[in-house]
Formats: sequence, structure tokens, C-alpha cells
Amino acid sequence: MSMRSLVRAGGVFCLLCVSAAEAQTLRVGHVNTVSDAGIYIAESKGYFKEVGLAIALTPFTTAANMIAPLGAGQLDVGGGTVAAGLYNAAARDIGIKIVADKGSIRPGYNYSTLVIRKDLVESGRYKGLEDLKGLKIGVSANGTGNAATLYSALKLVGLAWSDSESVQLGFPQQFAALQNKGIDGAILNEPLLSLGIHQGFIVKDARDEEIYPDHQNAVLLYGAPFTDRQPEAAQKFMRAYLKGVRDYNDALKDGHIAGPNADEIIKILIDNTDVKDAAVYRQTSPSALDPDGKINVASLRKDLAFFKEQKLVEKPDITADSLLDMRFAEQAVKELGPYRPK
Repeated sequence: MSMRSLVRAGGVFCLLCVSAAEAQTLRVGHVNTVSDAGIYIAESKGYFKEVGLAIALTPFTTAANMIAPLGAGQLDVGGGTVAAGLYNAAARDIGIKIVADKGSIRPGYNYSTLVIRKDLVESGRYKGLEDLKGLKIGVSANGTGNAATLYSALKLVGLAWSDSESVQLGFPQQFAALQNKGIDGAILNEPLLSLGIHQGFIVKDARDEEIYPDHQNAVLLYGAPFTDRQPEAAQKFMRAYLKGVRDYNDALKDGHIAGPNADEIIKILIDNTDVKDAAVYRQTSPSALDPDGKINVASLRKDLAFFKEQKLVEKPDITADSLLDMRFAEQAVKELGPYRPK
């Protein structure tokens, strides 16, 4: 090899070393459910790496527990069900913004819904939503969108929030409590929802599609310390995230993960969640993820009204719209172009 070739090769090697060394690590909270698919896919397929980012994933039982670290700059990105604590943080001028969709309910895509222990159904103790009265129902936390789903179920049949007992548990803990009969039902998320049905100890309520249609169940959150100090990284994250979300959408067909790239997406979910059975994912009712990151604001307003009714919000005049910051998603869509299903 000539001296010139050696110098050129050495220069390329050095550039690669600098590029790898300069990869910026972002701290990202996740709740280990199918609604985190956009993050998992973007990481697994190298989309974050493409834009010079590295991702350090930190597990949480609920997005409510991400609020303090997001506001303090200990976490850059988070996401999960919208919580009353998010509005209370905003009331205290702790800057956290809703920046994109991270999971919603759509017809055929009911990834988070009410399940009841099968033995209660078989014994006749539970025949329908009216029988929620007196039951212990697991929710990820009171004052969350997860709890708002239970509230909607009760309201459908004229029951009050106090007519059932909400038990605050993370999704894996809900699953275990259903197995050992510590609770009677839960607002459970996929993939644990399908795993419990597959194992035969829970069933969906027959009216699951009616309980909370078009619910904006989960959102992506940025902390103000992140967006204020690292707006370029915030934009890069969003671009990579939406690429992952679009790959996820390509895997959806007829209410299941059954599209042309389903095998690839199922493997990524197996690698990143607690459920390791591909058959469970094939029967899963996955979350809907908007390929442009758009938010159902009407659903956020409905949940906020529930939080206010429960007197969980410190500032009565706060609005859902005040927490939205869609500039990163809108710019990412401009860069990526319109979504075209494969």
C-alpha cells in the first residue's frame, strides 16, 4: 500500500473514531410495553446511531415516576400514560412537554384495556361492567390515563369511581397479582395482556372496544433541561423515533403485528420486553402509533377533566394544550416526508 493510501486510510479511521467518540448519550425512560416499540425499533435498527445518538434506557413502572427526573434533567426523554402529576409539574414551572404520540387506542388496536380474572367470569361473579362494583382493579397509578380507562368503564354503566377499589401496581406486578388472585381485574397493557389470556387466567371484558375509544393512552415527553440545552439532539431523537414508528406501522395488518416486516418487529419486541414468546406477539392487539407523531388532544382534555374531578390537579385553570410542544415532530415529518405504507 502506498504512503498516500495509508494516510488516507488512517484519516478515515480517525474520523470514524472521532464520530464514535462524539456519539451523544441520551437518558431515556421506558415502561417495557408495546407502546415503547418506536424507541426499541429505532435503537435496534441503528436510527439513533445514524444521527449521532446513543440511548441509555432506564425502566420505570409508570410515566408518573419519570416526571421528577425529567424536570431535573436526570432524564432527557420519557413516555407513557399521561398523569395528573405532569400537569402539577407544569403548575410549578417544572418544564416538561408532550412532544409526540407514543400509543393510542384505535378500532382493532386495543392494547390497553380492562381484563378480569377468568375464575370470576366462570363463577358468575363477573358478567359485565356493572359487576365492577366492589372489585379490586389494578391500575398503573391513580391520576393517570390508565386510571382514566377504569373511570370510563365505571361511567359507562353509571358507577362512580369509589364503587370499585383501584390498586396501584406496575404492569408486571398487575400480571402477578392477577395470577395469585391478589386483585380481581386490571387495566393491563400488551404484551402482558395477551400473555395472560394465552395462559388462561384472564379475559377481556366483552365491551373492551367501547370502554375508551380513541384514547390517547401514552405520549412521548421531553424535559425542559433537554430541549433548552440540546435542541439539536431533541430534533435528532424525534427524527430517529418516527423512523422507528413508521417501521412499526409497516408491521401492522388487520389489528395484529402481521405486516410484511412482522418477523423483524416481533424479534425486536422480544429482545426488549419481558415477553419472549413470538406466538403471544402474533395474537397481541398492538397499540396504534401515529407515523407523524400526532396527538389526540381531545382525549388529553378528557383525561384532564377526570383528574380535576378527582381533585388531583393543583391548578384548576391549566389546560392540556399548554403542555404540547409539537415542533420537533412537525420538523421531523418535514425531513422524513409523508408516511407511505409498504
